[in-house]
Amino acid sequence: MIDTTTFEEHRRMLFGIAYRMLGSVADAEDVVQDAWLRCSQVSTPVENPAGYLTRTVTNLALSRLTSAAATREQYVGPWLPEPLVTRPDIGEEVELAESVSLAMLVVLESLSPLERAVFVLKEVFGFSFREIAGMLDRGEAAVRQVGSRARAHVQARRPRYDAPAEVRRQVTEEFLAACLGGDLNRMMELLAPDVTAWSDGGGKVKAALRPQRGADKVARFLAAVIAQPMDDPQVHAVDVNGRPGLLLTVAGRPDTVACAEVEDGRITEIRIIRNPEKLRHLPPP
Repeated sequence: MIDTTTFEEHRRMLFGIAYRMLGSVADAEDVVQDAWLRCSQVSTPVENPAGYLTRTVTNLALSRLTSAAATREQYVGPWLPEPLVTRPDIGEEVELAESVSLAMLVVLESLSPLERAVFVLKEVFGFSFREIAGMLDRGEAAVRQVGSRARAHVQARRPRYDAPAEVRRQVTEEFLAACLGGDLNRMMELLAPDVTAWSDGGGKVKAALRPQRGADKVARFLAAVIAQPMDDPQVHAVDVNGRPGLLLTVAGRPDTVACAEVEDGRITEIRIIRNPEKLRHLPPP
């Protein structure tokens, strides 16, 4: 049996596992809640609550990933994770402490569900291969092989250089000012020549159906988006998965969340999330 106090002690970790595996705040919260419902019904003593809860959440997330595979394949335009948005002046909030960059979540999305589970449990939360094998009902040697393959895949695709937080924030703020001021030349100065921008509208709102590549194309695309008529647009500086970003509200409602990756003082990647279903969990700014 696992009581409420014990469960709450592990909730942050459980949400972190589910979110990294699913890339969805809503789905991660549903999985954690389902895990609680299952565990609260266990009448016998649980010797290792953390391991038991982790096993439950991991397998629930794996099941949800399998059922979501067809939906992801039919997704309209680029798929991006649901963002975790916090105010930049907040310290160790739960969401911020459990965040991971959108770029890394996209890399994890390219793994198979099993690879993702093993990578998250081993590389992020430090479980041993033996423990993971028990959670997944698989042989330790096979799990070790999956983990090695997943680690190599992630290392080959993870961001090449992680700029200091203050540099990311400064470049992001300067780029935002250039966008709002319609300064196309300054926008292009702050964009790397090979910059790529992804926009996720999910077929529900206007967004580019393909990634935009190159400083000129990205700058003109963003300038056209900002120039569209809006009802009381407000731009808020926020942290998106622990990195500097922005939240655009229209008529008081979340409309767009954007986050950039910075290298050598220039923006190399921009991810723009506009799908309303991926923003509905956001609190009022």
